[in-house]
Amino acid sequence: FRVWLIETVPAKPEQFDAVIGEHLEYQFMLEREGIMFAAGPLLGPEDTAPSGPGFIAIRASSLEEAKRIADADPMHSTGTRTYSIRQWIINEGSINVTIRLSGQNPTLIE
Repeated sequence: FRVWLIETVPAKPEQFDAVIGEHLEYQFMLEREGIMFAAGPLLGPEDTAPSGPGFIAIRASSLEEAKRIADADPMHSTGTRTYSIRQWIINEGSINVTIRLSGQNPTLIE
């Protein structure tokens, strides 16, 4: 199983609040499309809020495609954050899937 890890770091933190909404919309789209595997900030042992680097794990057929995906992220296209990309080959571990059906559609409950 191969994914691309995008390590993203602050470049212009003063722009963060103006860009975070568009960034999250982009990430939600990547998740819906099955492109984004996982994403989130890295915190130190004493950190209580994200302010430093983070990772975005995506599926892409090539480094070029991974770069296009990263470049389109508003955090990167606005220069708010910069990034580097590495390919990650996952050899160990497991993934479990849970689909909860009960109670998910309250309009059907009268």
